[in-house]
Amino acid sequence: MQRVRLRYTKRGRLRFTSHRDFQRAFERALRRAEVPMAYSAGFTPHPKVSYANAAPTGTGSEAEYLEIALTEARDPEQLRALLDESLPAGLDIVDAVEARTSGLADRLTASVWELRLDGVAPADAERAVDAFKKAETVEVQRKMKNGMRTFDARAAVASLEAHSVRPGTDSPQPDRPTDQPCAILRLVVRHVTPAVRPDDVLSGLRAVADLAPPVPAAVTRLAQGLFDEETGTVTDPLAPDREAVAAAPHMAAATAAAKAPA
Repeated sequence: MQRVRLRYTKRGRLRFTSHRDFQRAFERALRRAEVPMAYSAGFTPHPKVSYANAAPTGTGSEAEYLEIALTEARDPEQLRALLDESLPAGLDIVDAVEARTSGLADRLTASVWELRLDGVAPADAERAVDAFKKAETVEVQRKMKNGMRTFDARAAVASLEAHSVRPGTDSPQPDRPTDQPCAILRLVVRHVTPAVRPDDVLSGLRAVADLAPPVPAAVTRLAQGLFDEETGTVTDPLAPDREAVAAAPHMAAATAAAKAPA
């Protein structure tokens, strides 16, 4: 049985699809692409698909991950292209690698988020960010299954910065009006329990600095993976699999040479 790990996106209007909606769309794509899926046992077999830490409904993402199990080996890149063609634009399969290591979910320990705050002056955002970072704790509330819960949103935030435009570009996001002030927040959030989401950080900014965007923030997850405490960066969770795939031919050659008669 072959296992393949995929990275996919939720872009544009497709950010409003729920995780259940994506599951249905992805299973249809598997059938259209005639992928030789492995199925679970029991009275109602399901394709063996493992989803990892899906983004909340309404948020965009460039870094969602899943793993599929196949009964026949397939080239990961060809499989990626077939599945991408079978999904609607916005739900894009952008990376694929054969799983050669264990614990993908264990490598998703933090996310990089970008929040676009239309109608918020960058200077106001910077003041709010400074107040948030200086606070030892920032208590926020969120309604959960068991009722309202209060928790600290500050401890999970590894870094938080304010910008006037999307980092690396000369202008704000093109699909939104440009005649109003706009602030961009870039933050790295550790995956803790209870999970601290971007909207919790916005609630914290409102609590410590009365920052209240006039329109809902446009939220996008840019990356997720293993958090490096030394550098403060989030690493690619598929890198260990790529390294293992690259090393496999050399290991096979070395084993063959060792077994060859002198």
